Amino acid sequence: MKNMPLSRAMTFAVVSALAMLSLAAPSSAQQGAAPVAQQAPAAPQPPTALPQPAAAAAPSAPSGVAATPVEREAKLLKAATAELKELSPWTMFKSADVVVKAVMIGLAFASLVTWTIFIAKMLELTVIQRKLRSALAKIADARSLAEAQFALGAKGSVLASFLAAAMREARLSAGISSDAGIKERAASSFGEIVRAEARRIRLGMGLLATIGATSPFVGLFGTVWGIMNSFIGISKSQTTNLAVVAPGIAEALLATAIGLVAAIPAVIIYNHFARVTKGYLELVSRASGAAGRLLSRDLDRTHVSGSHSRTAAE
Repeated sequence: MKNMPLSRAMTFAVVSALAMLSLAAPSSAQQGAAPVAQQAPAAPQPPTALPQPAAAAAPSAPSGVAATPVEREAKLLKAATAELKELSPWTMFKSADVVVKAVMIGLAFASLVTWTIFIAKMLELTVIQRKLRSALAKIADARSLAEAQFALGAKGSVLASFLAAAMREARLSAGISSDAGIKERAASSFGEIVRAEARRIRLGMGLLATIGATSPFVGLFGTVWGIMNSFIGISKSQTTNLAVVAPGIAEALLATAIGLVAAIPAVIIYNHFARVTKGYLELVSRASGAAGRLLSRDLDRTHVSGSHSRTAAE
């Protein structure tokens, strides 16, 4: 009886062990099947990895499109940098608009005209002032119109014109006893000679005044036109970088600079010639007075000789 519980206990232990083994077998089978299940989808991974470059390439297209303005601006910056390195007045002139080029050429021609007038008038005024001073010195001791003409000789000067006008008036007024009328008519002839000489000596000064007054505004017109074109270029290039904008604005400002180069010397030269011309016209007035005095002496001598002849006749 004591062996019966022992056998039962052994039987119970065997059954329990078998039950535990049966429970452990399915769990181990599931654990073994799990790697198989995991390895099964791992096999088609290479085919799925093949379309990945295409998927990665798809977003690259938008990135290239987005980089296009940046690349465009980089190219503009490179071109502007190269242009700034070569920036000079001649380069700016060649790169300027047709209207701005025409303005620059016109202003350069006006500057050339200014300096041509300066050289020509300077030589002319120097020569005629020297000749007139020399002529006045020669007739300083002359006692009559004939003696003064002999002292001057055949040299052409405004003083010779005064002497010729005085002698012509004296000859045309022969037999007229009114000296005041003769002197008045001679003074009228002298006035015409002075006005003609003033007109002749002022030739070119009006052009200097015009160049000095209008050149800055002509240059400003070229600058406005150039800046307008620069802003149009800015809108087309879609960039406000100073390296891109600066060349166009520099070309526009060059027109104003040339306008000032043409205007400033013209104004200075005009004022200089105004002073020199005034001094020369004062010399002309002195020559007119000298001719009038010689005419008056000749008239007085004529009256004195006439009175002496009448006295001798009586």
